[in-house]
Amino acid sequence: MSLVLRNAQRAVPLRRAPLRRALCALRAALGASRFPLALVCAGDRLMRRLNGRYRQRPEPTDVLSFPFHRLAPGELPRPRSRDEYYLGEIFLGVEFIQQQCRDSGEDLQGVLVATAAHGLCHLLGYRHDTEPEWQQMYQKELEILEELNRLTGTNLRPLTAGLF
Repeated sequence: MSLVLRNAQRAVPLRRAPLRRALCALRAALGASRFPLALVCAGDRLMRRLNGRYRQRPEPTDVLSFPFHRLAPGELPRPRSRDEYYLGEIFLGVEFIQQQCRDSGEDLQGVLVATAAHGLCHLLGYRHDTEPEWQQMYQKELEILEELNRLTGTNLRPLTAGLF
């Protein structure tokens, strides 16, 4: 199924094809390939606005997810009509992520993929408000990133290792 990938920022040059391939592989690892989703690569200004509006934190951030369905962790949607075959939207704060990469020396493309994996898990009901929720989400991120690593020869890890 489709993946709409939109680059809504101009500050950071992006390679969209590898990001698209990685996201398709991550969806497959989650068993969610048949559900379309949208990925928007956003700048600080848009992320600040969205984060302020939906999380009451008017500052840029790395990722925001807007699920179409309310799901328990790991549950797949059970659409009742064709119009409900949709996972939701992920907004990647590309400028914010690039600054984090500069500070840490990490590879931007890899961090974008790992951040998209985190957002994808949020679309499927995973959360990290408590330590047990974080452990469950971290394990799922690790599982799907290891599958992607196996397919691509990369060595991506979840970015929330030290959250709790």
